[in-house]
Amino acid sequence: MNILGTPQRWPAEAIWQSVVPTWPEFSIEILPEIDSSNTELMRRARQGRHDPILLIAERQTAGRGRLGRTWLGEAGHALTFSIGLPYQPQSWSGLSLAVGLSLAESLGSDIQLKWPNDLWRQQNKLGGILIEAASQGGHSYAVIGVGLNVQMPPSQDLRTPAAAISAFWAAATAPTVLERVAKPLLDTLRLFETQGFAPLQQRFNARDALRGRVITTSDGLEGLCEGVDHQGALQILTPEGCKSINSSEVSVRPK
Repeated sequence: MNILGTPQRWPAEAIWQSVVPTWPEFSIEILPEIDSSNTELMRRARQGRHDPILLIAERQTAGRGRLGRTWLGEAGHALTFSIGLPYQPQSWSGLSLAVGLSLAESLGSDIQLKWPNDLWRQQNKLGGILIEAASQGGHSYAVIGVGLNVQMPPSQDLRTPAAAISAFWAAATAPTVLERVAKPLLDTLRLFETQGFAPLQQRFNARDALRGRVITTSDGLEGLCEGVDHQGALQILTPEGCKSINSSEVSVRPK
């Protein structure tokens, strides 16, 4: 076991013991402050370090979201971590959806998923996911970054209204949330590696915040969202027929 930082505040040993039978050589590292947990693991991957690891950042100063957006993780307000894994799925399609689904199912029945990588509660953003990959010598290394609002973010100057886990789980802290989500997430990652997104499709669609709503994509396509297909592509019913969207920004028409 390789646990660095301040493990007495985190359930690191319990998580490690539950995970290492499935992921040998797994380690957990806790840093009080870093620019970005994803950035750090990608730096290591480029240096040839491809070990399975859970890297927890108590505070992030330059966290990154999708499309380069900033995600600042303040100590006590957010849970920010990245998982790095040697990873060889048959297809990467739907991986962010699988991650979001695992987190949502761990957190509560009313947590919804906004394609492709956001967790919502009551139409407000609870968290986000950023997935990156490095390839070296024919082997792939995945970095799965997660940011969850444990408390409401200090700044309300946000692109999307925020939600917080503490609103429905009063005793929530970053360590207790991590303890709840880490093992199921790693189990889901193993399932996805061997079977892809298809076994998770129906469960995702049951929590899809966009399904049944009129949406508009960043490239101008508008239509009724009909959920996702077996590869995680968003299905949009338009006057010209059903269109599959694999990568785009999506906005929702107000009800």
